[in-house]
Amino acid sequence: MEILEKIKQLQAERGWSTYRLAQEAQISQSTLSNLSKRNNSPTVSTLQAVCHAFGLSLAQFFSSLDKDVTLTPEQHELLKNWGLLSRRQKEKVTAYIQGLLQK
Repeated sequence: MEILEKIKQLQAERGWSTYRLAQEAQISQSTLSNLSKRNNSPTVSTLQAVCHAFGLSLAQFFSSLDKDVTLTPEQHELLKNWGLLSRRQKEKVTAYIQGLLQK
């Protein structure tokens, strides 16, 4: 799968518009729009910002989760749902989990 196709797939999974991705990645919407219009690959810094918005590392973006790691169905569902959360929601979930783990 090509880079732009993968980005579009991740957007579709989350129901994100180009505007929403630009907000989450903290990059301009025109940067993302130009990539699609010109069918160009993003720069490394742009791709890093996009990956960060999706909650992925560059390695995760380019790898196939099913090939690299064996997860239980519950772990897979948790990671799938984690990827759908906004940055703020992830912070709240992390704080909640930390609270549960404190004794």
